[in-house]
Amino acid sequence: MDNIRSHKAQLIAAALSASVATAGLIASYNAYTRRGKRKELNDEILRSIESKGSNFNFQKHLPSPNPNSSVPPPSSVSGSSYDEGLIREQLARNYAFFGDEGMKKIRGGTVVVVGCGGVGSWAAVMLVRSGISNIRLVDFDYITLSSLNRHATALLDDVGIPKVKSIEKTLKSIAKWVKVDARIDLWRKEDGGALLEGADWVIDAIDNIQTKVDLLKYCNDNGIKVFASMGAGAKSDPTRVQISDISYTIYDPLARSVRRRLRLLGVSSGIPVVYSTEVPGDVKLLPLDEEEFKKGPVKELGVFDDFRVRILPVLGPLPSIFGLHIATYILCELAGKPILNPLAIKGRRKLYERLWKDLLHREEKLAGQTLNRIPFDEDDIGLLFEDIHRGRSVFPPHEVPTKPALVRWDLSQPLTMENCVVMEEKDAVKHIKTWREGLSLDDGSTAPSPSPAEVWGGAVQEVVRRRAEEIKKIQEWTA
Repeated sequence: MDNIRSHKAQLIAAALSASVATAGLIASYNAYTRRGKRKELNDEILRSIESKGSNFNFQKHLPSPNPNSSVPPPSSVSGSSYDEGLIREQLARNYAFFGDEGMKKIRGGTVVVVGCGGVGSWAAVMLVRSGISNIRLVDFDYITLSSLNRHATALLDDVGIPKVKSIEKTLKSIAKWVKVDARIDLWRKEDGGALLEGADWVIDAIDNIQTKVDLLKYCNDNGIKVFASMGAGAKSDPTRVQISDISYTIYDPLARSVRRRLRLLGVSSGIPVVYSTEVPGDVKLLPLDEEEFKKGPVKELGVFDDFRVRILPVLGPLPSIFGLHIATYILCELAGKPILNPLAIKGRRKLYERLWKDLLHREEKLAGQTLNRIPFDEDDIGLLFEDIHRGRSVFPPHEVPTKPALVRWDLSQPLTMENCVVMEEKDAVKHIKTWREGLSLDDGSTAPSPSPAEVWGGAVQEVVRRRAEEIKKIQEWTA
Protein backbone atom coordinates (compact mmCIF):
# COMPACT_ATOMS: atom_id res chain seq x y z
CA MET A 1 0.00 0.00 0.00
CA ASP A 2 2.82 2.36 0.88
CA ASN A 3 4.50 1.60 -2.46
CA ILE A 4 1.30 2.45 -4.32
CA ARG A 5 0.93 5.77 -2.49
CA SER A 6 4.56 6.58 -3.12
CA HIS A 7 4.15 5.80 -6.82
CA LYS A 8 1.07 8.05 -7.09
CA ALA A 9 2.90 10.89 -5.37
CA GLN A 10 5.76 10.51 -7.82
CA LEU A 11 3.37 10.59 -10.78
CA ILE A 12 1.62 13.70 -9.44
CA ALA A 13 4.94 15.43 -8.82
CA ALA A 14 6.13 14.54 -12.29
CA ALA A 15 2.88 15.84 -13.82
CA LEU A 16 3.14 19.11 -11.91
CA SER A 17 6.77 19.51 -12.92
CA ALA A 18 5.87 18.87 -16.54
CA SER A 19 3.01 21.41 -16.35
CA VAL A 20 5.26 24.03 -14.82
CA ALA A 21 7.92 23.37 -17.40
CA THR A 22 5.38 23.56 -20.22
CA ALA A 23 3.93 26.80 -18.86
CA GLY A 24 7.41 28.22 -18.56
CA LEU A 25 8.20 27.24 -22.14
CA ILE A 26 4.96 28.83 -23.38
CA ALA A 27 5.60 32.01 -21.41
CA SER A 28 9.17 32.16 -22.67
CA TYR A 29 8.01 31.61 -26.24
CA ASN A 30 5.34 34.34 -25.96
CA ALA A 31 7.81 36.75 -24.43
CA TYR A 32 10.32 35.93 -27.17
CA THR A 33 7.63 36.44 -29.82
CA ARG A 34 6.56 39.78 -28.33
CA ARG A 35 10.17 40.95 -28.16
CA GLY A 36 10.62 39.94 -31.76
CA LYS A 37 7.49 41.77 -32.91
CA ARG A 38 8.40 44.81 -30.83
CA LYS A 39 11.88 44.82 -32.34
CA GLU A 40 10.48 44.51 -35.84
CA LEU A 41 8.11 47.43 -35.21
CA ASN A 42 10.90 49.48 -33.64
CA ASP A 43 13.22 48.75 -36.55
CA GLU A 44 10.49 49.70 -39.01
CA ILE A 45 9.87 53.04 -37.27
CA LEU A 46 13.59 53.76 -37.07
CA ARG A 47 14.03 52.92 -40.76
CA SER A 48 11.20 55.33 -41.59
CA ILE A 49 12.72 58.06 -39.44
CA GLU A 50 16.20 57.47 -40.82
CA SER A 51 14.98 57.51 -44.42
CA LYS A 52 12.82 60.63 -44.04
CA GLY A 53 14.80 62.51 -41.43
CA SER A 54 13.52 64.07 -38.23
CA ASN A 55 13.11 67.31 -36.35
CA PHE A 56 11.63 65.59 -33.31
CA ASN A 57 14.91 65.03 -31.43
CA PHE A 58 14.52 61.32 -32.11
CA GLN A 59 18.27 61.22 -32.71
CA LYS A 60 19.10 61.22 -29.02
CA HIS A 61 16.93 58.11 -28.55
CA LEU A 62 18.60 56.18 -31.38
CA PRO A 63 21.56 53.84 -30.88
CA SER A 64 24.97 55.10 -31.89
CA PRO A 65 25.37 54.78 -35.64
CA ASN A 66 27.19 51.74 -36.87
CA PRO A 67 30.29 52.93 -38.70
CA ASN A 68 29.88 50.00 -41.12
CA SER A 69 26.23 50.86 -41.87
CA SER A 70 25.29 52.17 -45.30
CA VAL A 71 22.20 53.99 -43.91
CA PRO A 72 22.78 57.78 -43.71
CA PRO A 73 22.15 59.57 -40.39
CA PRO A 74 18.72 61.09 -39.76
CA SER A 75 18.01 64.49 -41.34
CA SER A 76 15.24 67.03 -41.01
CA VAL A 77 11.68 66.22 -42.00
CA SER A 78 10.13 68.31 -44.74
CA GLY A 79 6.42 69.01 -44.55
CA SER A 80 5.80 67.59 -48.02
CA SER A 81 7.54 64.29 -47.41
CA TYR A 82 6.54 63.54 -43.84
CA ASP A 83 5.70 59.87 -43.49
CA GLU A 84 1.96 59.14 -43.72
CA GLY A 85 2.30 56.33 -41.21
CA LEU A 86 3.67 58.71 -38.62
CA ILE A 87 0.86 61.20 -39.31
CA ARG A 88 -1.76 58.51 -38.79
CA GLU A 89 -0.07 57.37 -35.60
CA GLN A 90 -0.01 60.94 -34.27
CA LEU A 91 -3.71 61.29 -35.12
CA ALA A 92 -4.60 57.74 -34.04
CA ARG A 93 -7.12 58.79 -31.40
CA ASN A 94 -8.89 61.10 -33.85
CA TYR A 95 -9.01 58.34 -36.49
CA ALA A 96 -10.53 56.07 -33.85
CA PHE A 97 -13.22 58.68 -33.16
CA PHE A 98 -14.05 60.00 -36.65
CA GLY A 99 -12.98 57.08 -38.84
CA ASP A 100 -11.06 57.24 -42.13
CA GLU A 101 -13.73 59.17 -44.05
CA GLY A 102 -14.22 61.72 -41.29
CA MET A 103 -10.49 62.32 -40.92
CA LYS A 104 -10.10 62.63 -44.68
CA LYS A 105 -12.55 65.54 -44.58
CA ILE A 106 -10.85 67.11 -41.56
CA ARG A 107 -7.37 66.84 -43.06
CA GLY A 108 -8.66 68.28 -46.33
CA GLY A 109 -10.43 71.19 -44.67
CA THR A 110 -9.30 74.81 -44.57
CA VAL A 111 -10.02 77.03 -41.58
CA VAL A 112 -9.44 80.78 -41.32
CA VAL A 113 -9.00 82.20 -37.82
CA VAL A 114 -9.70 85.94 -37.68
CA GLY A 115 -8.42 87.25 -34.37
CA CYS A 116 -5.55 85.30 -32.83
CA GLY A 117 -5.69 86.27 -29.18
CA GLY A 118 -6.84 84.19 -26.23
CA VAL A 119 -9.75 82.53 -28.04
CA GLY A 120 -8.38 82.25 -31.58
CA SER A 121 -4.98 80.88 -30.54
CA TRP A 122 -6.50 77.99 -28.56
CA ALA A 123 -8.90 77.15 -31.38
CA ALA A 124 -6.03 77.11 -33.90
CA VAL A 125 -3.80 74.88 -31.76
CA MET A 126 -6.47 72.26 -31.13
CA LEU A 127 -7.63 72.24 -34.77
CA VAL A 128 -4.10 71.43 -35.92
CA ARG A 129 -3.56 68.89 -33.14
CA SER A 130 -6.72 67.19 -34.41
CA GLY A 131 -5.75 67.01 -38.07
CA ILE A 132 -6.51 70.32 -39.81
CA SER A 133 -3.73 70.65 -42.38
CA ASN A 134 -4.56 74.05 -43.89
CA ILE A 135 -5.05 77.05 -41.64
CA ARG A 136 -4.89 80.80 -42.18
CA LEU A 137 -4.25 83.13 -39.25
CA VAL A 138 -5.33 86.77 -39.50
CA ASP A 139 -4.42 89.36 -36.85
CA PHE A 140 -2.64 92.72 -36.88
CA ASP A 141 -1.66 92.66 -33.19
CA TYR A 142 1.57 91.78 -31.38
CA ILE A 143 2.33 89.67 -28.31
CA THR A 144 2.64 91.72 -25.11
CA LEU A 145 3.44 90.68 -21.57
CA SER A 146 -0.26 90.92 -20.73
CA SER A 147 -0.99 88.36 -23.47
CA LEU A 148 0.77 85.59 -21.57
CA ASN A 149 -2.06 84.92 -19.12
CA ARG A 150 -4.40 83.60 -21.82
CA HIS A 151 -2.61 83.06 -25.15
CA ALA A 152 -2.12 79.44 -26.22
CA THR A 153 1.37 79.79 -27.68
CA ALA A 154 2.89 83.04 -26.44
CA LEU A 155 6.16 82.76 -24.48
CA LEU A 156 8.35 85.42 -22.94
CA ASP A 157 10.60 85.18 -25.98
CA ASP A 158 7.58 85.96 -28.19
CA VAL A 159 6.85 89.36 -26.64
CA GLY A 160 7.06 91.93 -29.42
CA ILE A 161 6.40 89.55 -32.32
CA PRO A 162 3.10 89.27 -34.23
CA LYS A 163 0.56 86.93 -32.66
CA VAL A 164 0.15 85.03 -35.91
CA LYS A 165 3.89 84.31 -36.03
CA SER A 166 3.89 82.97 -32.48
CA ILE A 167 1.03 80.62 -33.34
CA GLU A 168 2.62 79.62 -36.66
CA LYS A 169 5.82 78.62 -34.90
CA THR A 170 3.95 76.41 -32.44
CA LEU A 171 1.68 74.83 -35.06
CA LYS A 172 4.65 73.78 -37.17
CA SER A 173 6.31 72.23 -34.14
CA ILE A 174 3.13 70.23 -33.44
CA ALA A 175 2.42 69.03 -36.98
CA LYS A 176 5.24 69.08 -39.51
CA TRP A 177 2.82 68.69 -42.39
CA VAL A 178 0.55 71.63 -41.60
CA LYS A 179 0.36 74.55 -44.04
CA VAL A 180 0.11 77.80 -42.09
CA ASP A 181 -0.72 81.06 -43.86
CA ALA A 182 0.08 83.75 -41.27
CA ARG A 183 -1.27 87.18 -42.23
CA ILE A 184 -0.27 90.22 -40.16
CA ASP A 185 -3.36 92.06 -41.24
CA LEU A 186 -6.69 93.51 -40.14
CA TRP A 187 -9.86 92.12 -41.66
CA ARG A 188 -11.91 94.83 -43.37
CA LYS A 189 -15.17 94.35 -45.20
CA GLU A 190 -13.90 96.39 -48.16
CA ASP A 191 -11.23 93.84 -49.08
CA GLY A 192 -11.92 90.96 -46.68
CA GLY A 193 -12.76 88.44 -49.39
CA ALA A 194 -9.11 87.75 -50.12
CA LEU A 195 -8.40 86.80 -46.51
CA LEU A 196 -11.31 84.34 -46.46
CA GLU A 197 -10.64 82.74 -49.84
CA GLY A 198 -10.87 78.95 -49.83
CA ALA A 199 -12.25 78.73 -46.28
CA ASP A 200 -14.46 75.81 -45.30
CA TRP A 201 -14.95 77.50 -41.94
CA VAL A 202 -14.15 80.95 -40.58
CA ILE A 203 -13.60 81.56 -36.88
CA ASP A 204 -14.56 85.02 -35.67
CA ALA A 205 -12.49 85.73 -32.57
CA ILE A 206 -12.47 89.51 -33.03
CA ASP A 207 -12.77 91.86 -30.04
CA ASN A 208 -14.04 94.90 -31.90
CA ILE A 209 -17.84 94.90 -32.23
CA GLN A 210 -18.19 96.66 -35.58
CA THR A 211 -15.52 94.55 -37.28
CA LYS A 212 -17.12 91.42 -35.83
CA VAL A 213 -20.53 92.42 -37.19
CA ASP A 214 -19.02 93.23 -40.59
CA LEU A 215 -17.33 89.83 -40.76
CA LEU A 216 -20.45 87.90 -39.73
CA LYS A 217 -22.58 89.85 -42.20
CA TYR A 218 -20.04 89.25 -44.98
CA CYS A 219 -19.91 85.52 -44.32
CA ASN A 220 -23.70 85.29 -44.14
CA ASP A 221 -24.14 87.14 -47.43
CA ASN A 222 -21.49 85.07 -49.22
CA GLY A 223 -22.48 81.64 -47.94
CA ILE A 224 -19.30 81.15 -45.87
CA LYS A 225 -19.65 79.05 -42.73
CA VAL A 226 -18.62 81.09 -39.72
CA PHE A 227 -18.46 80.44 -35.98
CA ALA A 228 -18.33 83.45 -33.66
CA SER A 229 -16.93 83.90 -30.18
CA MET A 230 -18.83 86.17 -27.85
CA GLY A 231 -17.60 87.75 -24.60
CA ALA A 232 -15.17 85.76 -22.44
CA GLY A 233 -13.99 88.82 -20.52
CA ALA A 234 -14.94 89.27 -16.86
CA LYS A 235 -16.31 85.69 -16.70
CA SER A 236 -15.18 82.89 -14.37
CA ASP A 237 -17.81 80.11 -14.40
CA PRO A 238 -16.98 77.43 -17.00
CA THR A 239 -20.32 75.67 -16.39
CA ARG A 240 -22.13 78.61 -17.98
CA VAL A 241 -20.28 78.35 -21.31
CA GLN A 242 -22.37 76.92 -24.13
CA ILE A 243 -22.86 76.77 -27.89
CA SER A 244 -26.04 78.00 -29.53
CA ASP A 245 -27.39 79.97 -32.45
CA ILE A 246 -26.80 83.68 -31.95
CA SER A 247 -30.56 84.25 -31.81
CA TYR A 248 -30.75 82.25 -28.56
CA THR A 249 -27.99 84.03 -26.64
CA ILE A 250 -28.89 85.75 -23.37
CA TYR A 251 -27.09 87.56 -20.54
CA ASP A 252 -24.02 88.27 -22.74
CA PRO A 253 -23.55 92.02 -23.39
CA LEU A 254 -21.30 91.46 -26.43
CA ALA A 255 -23.73 88.93 -27.91
CA ARG A 256 -26.58 91.36 -27.25
CA SER A 257 -24.86 94.17 -29.10
CA VAL A 258 -23.81 91.96 -32.02
CA ARG A 259 -27.26 90.41 -32.27
CA ARG A 260 -28.97 93.81 -32.32
CA ARG A 261 -26.77 95.12 -35.09
CA LEU A 262 -27.09 91.96 -37.17
CA ARG A 263 -30.88 92.03 -36.87
CA LEU A 264 -30.90 95.56 -38.19
CA LEU A 265 -28.82 94.36 -41.13
CA GLY A 266 -31.27 91.55 -41.85
CA VAL A 267 -29.41 88.69 -40.15
CA SER A 268 -31.37 87.27 -37.22
CA SER A 269 -30.13 83.67 -36.98
CA GLY A 270 -27.99 80.96 -38.57
CA ILE A 271 -24.67 81.81 -36.90
CA PRO A 272 -23.36 79.37 -34.26
CA VAL A 273 -21.63 81.06 -31.34
CA VAL A 274 -19.94 80.21 -28.07
CA TYR A 275 -20.98 82.42 -25.18
CA SER A 276 -21.50 82.47 -21.44
CA THR A 277 -24.78 82.98 -19.59
CA GLU A 278 -22.84 84.15 -16.54
CA VAL A 279 -23.73 87.64 -15.40
CA PRO A 280 -20.45 89.17 -14.15
CA GLY A 281 -20.28 91.24 -11.03
CA ASP A 282 -19.14 94.84 -10.79
CA VAL A 283 -16.36 94.69 -13.38
CA LYS A 284 -14.94 97.81 -14.97
CA LEU A 285 -12.49 98.58 -17.74
CA LEU A 286 -8.92 98.82 -16.55
CA PRO A 287 -7.80 102.45 -16.02
CA LEU A 288 -5.85 104.42 -18.59
CA ASP A 289 -2.76 106.49 -17.95
CA GLU A 290 -3.33 110.24 -17.82
CA GLU A 291 -1.28 110.61 -20.99
CA GLU A 292 -3.81 108.50 -22.89
CA PHE A 293 -6.70 110.78 -21.93
CA LYS A 294 -4.82 113.76 -23.36
CA LYS A 295 -4.79 112.13 -26.79
CA GLY A 296 -8.53 112.47 -27.31
CA PRO A 297 -11.83 110.64 -26.72
CA VAL A 298 -11.30 107.25 -25.09
CA LYS A 299 -13.49 105.42 -27.59
CA GLU A 300 -11.18 106.55 -30.39
CA LEU A 301 -7.98 105.32 -28.78
CA GLY A 302 -6.35 102.30 -30.32
CA VAL A 303 -4.14 101.00 -33.09
CA PHE A 304 -7.05 101.30 -35.51
CA ASP A 305 -10.29 103.26 -35.46
CA ASP A 306 -12.81 102.00 -32.91
CA PHE A 307 -10.30 99.67 -31.20
CA ARG A 308 -10.22 100.48 -27.51
CA VAL A 309 -7.02 100.71 -25.52
CA ARG A 310 -8.93 100.09 -22.29
CA ILE A 311 -9.47 96.42 -21.60
CA LEU A 312 -11.70 94.23 -19.50
CA PRO A 313 -10.18 91.91 -16.88
CA VAL A 314 -9.84 88.39 -18.29
CA LEU A 315 -9.41 85.14 -16.38
CA GLY A 316 -7.10 83.16 -18.66
CA PRO A 317 -8.86 79.76 -18.71
CA LEU A 318 -12.17 81.19 -19.99
CA PRO A 319 -10.89 82.28 -23.45
CA SER A 320 -9.22 78.88 -23.81
CA ILE A 321 -12.53 77.14 -23.04
CA PHE A 322 -14.22 79.29 -25.68
CA GLY A 323 -11.53 78.37 -28.22
CA LEU A 324 -11.80 74.65 -27.46
CA HIS A 325 -15.58 74.79 -27.85
CA ILE A 326 -15.10 76.33 -31.30
CA ALA A 327 -12.51 73.76 -32.39
CA THR A 328 -14.70 70.86 -31.26
CA TYR A 329 -17.75 72.15 -33.11
CA ILE A 330 -15.87 72.73 -36.38
CA LEU A 331 -14.08 69.37 -36.28
CA CYS A 332 -17.38 67.55 -35.82
CA GLU A 333 -18.99 69.55 -38.62
CA LEU A 334 -16.13 68.88 -41.04
CA ALA A 335 -16.10 65.16 -40.23
CA GLY A 336 -19.80 64.80 -40.90
CA LYS A 337 -20.59 64.07 -37.26
CA PRO A 338 -22.17 67.39 -36.24
CA ILE A 339 -23.22 68.23 -32.72
CA LEU A 340 -26.96 67.91 -33.09
CA ASN A 341 -29.19 70.33 -31.22
CA PRO A 342 -26.57 72.06 -29.06
CA LEU A 343 -27.96 72.63 -25.59
CA ALA A 344 -29.36 76.15 -25.46
CA ILE A 345 -31.97 78.02 -23.52
CA LYS A 346 -34.90 75.90 -24.61
CA GLY A 347 -38.18 77.17 -26.00
CA ARG A 348 -37.17 80.79 -26.64
CA ARG A 349 -38.75 81.03 -30.10
CA LYS A 350 -42.00 79.56 -28.80
CA LEU A 351 -41.86 82.00 -25.90
CA TYR A 352 -41.52 84.96 -28.28
CA GLU A 353 -44.44 83.71 -30.35
CA ARG A 354 -46.59 83.37 -27.24
CA LEU A 355 -45.62 86.83 -25.99
CA TRP A 356 -46.46 88.29 -29.41
CA LYS A 357 -49.87 86.58 -29.56
CA ASP A 358 -50.69 87.60 -25.98
CA LEU A 359 -49.70 91.19 -26.68
CA LEU A 360 -51.82 91.24 -29.84
CA HIS A 361 -54.80 89.84 -27.90
CA ARG A 362 -54.29 92.44 -25.15
CA GLU A 363 -54.18 95.26 -27.70
CA GLU A 364 -57.34 93.95 -29.37
CA LYS A 365 -59.17 94.12 -26.04
CA LEU A 366 -57.99 97.68 -25.48
CA ALA A 367 -58.98 98.72 -29.01
CA GLY A 368 -62.30 96.87 -28.89
CA GLN A 369 -61.71 95.42 -32.33
CA THR A 370 -59.80 92.73 -34.17
CA LEU A 371 -56.25 93.70 -35.11
CA ASN A 372 -54.28 91.88 -37.78
CA ARG A 373 -50.93 93.11 -36.57
CA ILE A 374 -48.97 95.15 -34.04
CA PRO A 375 -45.97 97.42 -34.79
CA PHE A 376 -43.33 94.70 -34.33
CA ASP A 377 -42.72 91.01 -34.99
CA GLU A 378 -41.31 88.04 -33.03
CA ASP A 379 -37.70 89.18 -33.54
CA ASP A 380 -38.58 92.57 -32.05
CA ILE A 381 -40.26 90.73 -29.19
CA GLY A 382 -37.02 88.82 -28.63
CA LEU A 383 -35.01 92.03 -28.60
CA LEU A 384 -37.44 93.67 -26.16
CA PHE A 385 -37.67 90.70 -23.85
CA GLU A 386 -34.03 89.51 -23.85
CA ASP A 387 -31.95 92.56 -24.69
CA ILE A 388 -33.86 95.53 -23.35
CA HIS A 389 -35.60 94.02 -20.31
CA ARG A 390 -33.11 91.14 -19.78
CA GLY A 391 -35.96 88.66 -19.44
CA ARG A 392 -36.99 90.24 -16.11
CA SER A 393 -39.92 92.14 -14.73
CA VAL A 394 -39.79 95.93 -14.87
CA PHE A 395 -40.71 96.01 -11.17
CA PRO A 396 -38.06 95.74 -8.43
CA PRO A 397 -36.43 93.42 -7.49
CA HIS A 398 -36.67 92.63 -11.24
CA GLU A 399 -37.22 88.90 -10.89
CA VAL A 400 -37.62 86.48 -13.80
CA PRO A 401 -41.40 86.19 -14.31
CA THR A 402 -42.98 82.75 -13.95
CA LYS A 403 -45.47 83.76 -16.65
CA PRO A 404 -44.03 86.79 -18.46
CA ALA A 405 -46.18 89.26 -20.35
CA LEU A 406 -45.40 92.22 -22.57
CA VAL A 407 -47.74 95.13 -22.06
CA ARG A 408 -48.05 98.74 -23.13
CA TRP A 409 -46.60 100.89 -20.34
CA ASP A 410 -48.43 104.20 -20.87
CA LEU A 411 -51.85 103.14 -22.06
CA SER A 412 -52.69 106.71 -23.11
CA GLN A 413 -49.92 106.52 -25.74
CA PRO A 414 -49.60 104.27 -28.83
CA LEU A 415 -47.84 100.90 -28.61
CA THR A 416 -44.18 101.31 -29.59
CA MET A 417 -40.92 99.56 -28.74
CA GLU A 418 -40.17 102.28 -26.18
CA ASN A 419 -43.66 102.00 -24.68
CA CYS A 420 -43.65 98.26 -23.99
CA VAL A 421 -42.41 96.52 -20.84
CA VAL A 422 -42.15 93.07 -19.24
CA MET A 423 -44.33 92.10 -16.26
CA GLU A 424 -45.80 89.08 -14.58
CA GLU A 425 -49.14 88.20 -16.17
CA LYS A 426 -51.01 89.09 -12.95
CA ASP A 427 -49.31 92.50 -12.85
CA ALA A 428 -50.28 93.14 -16.47
CA VAL A 429 -53.92 92.43 -15.62
CA LYS A 430 -53.72 94.86 -12.69
CA HIS A 431 -51.93 97.45 -14.84
CA ILE A 432 -54.70 97.51 -17.46
CA LYS A 433 -57.56 97.24 -14.94
CA THR A 434 -56.25 100.21 -12.92
CA TRP A 435 -55.98 102.37 -16.03
CA ARG A 436 -59.49 101.46 -17.13
CA GLU A 437 -61.20 101.83 -13.76
CA GLY A 438 -59.12 104.69 -12.37
CA LEU A 439 -57.02 105.13 -9.25
CA SER A 440 -58.65 104.98 -5.82
CA LEU A 441 -57.87 108.08 -3.77
CA ASP A 442 -57.65 108.45 0.02
CA ASP A 443 -61.00 110.25 0.20
CA GLY A 444 -62.76 107.36 -1.47
CA SER A 445 -63.06 109.03 -4.88
CA THR A 446 -61.50 107.78 -8.07
CA ALA A 447 -59.06 109.58 -10.35
CA PRO A 448 -59.59 108.50 -13.96
CA SER A 449 -56.80 107.10 -16.15
CA PRO A 450 -53.81 107.45 -13.83
CA SER A 451 -50.31 107.63 -15.25
CA PRO A 452 -48.04 104.58 -14.80
CA ALA A 453 -45.88 106.55 -12.33
CA GLU A 454 -48.95 107.19 -10.16
CA VAL A 455 -49.73 103.48 -10.08
CA TRP A 456 -46.24 101.98 -9.75
CA GLY A 457 -44.07 104.83 -8.49
CA GLY A 458 -41.30 107.04 -9.81
CA ALA A 459 -38.53 104.43 -9.42
CA VAL A 460 -40.22 102.08 -11.88
CA GLN A 461 -40.89 104.97 -14.25
CA GLU A 462 -37.16 105.75 -14.22
CA VAL A 463 -36.34 102.15 -15.17
CA VAL A 464 -38.76 102.39 -18.11
CA ARG A 465 -37.22 105.70 -19.17
CA ARG A 466 -33.68 104.29 -19.18
CA ARG A 467 -34.72 101.28 -21.23
CA ALA A 468 -36.58 103.48 -23.68
CA GLU A 469 -33.32 105.40 -24.11
CA GLU A 470 -31.58 102.13 -25.02
CA ILE A 471 -34.10 101.55 -27.80
CA LYS A 472 -33.68 105.11 -29.07
CA LYS A 473 -29.92 104.60 -29.31
CA ILE A 474 -30.48 101.55 -31.50
CA GLN A 475 -32.82 103.53 -33.71
CA GLU A 476 -30.32 106.39 -33.97
CA TRP A 477 -27.57 103.95 -34.90
CA THR A 478 -29.60 102.74 -37.89
CA ALA A 479 -30.85 106.18 -38.99
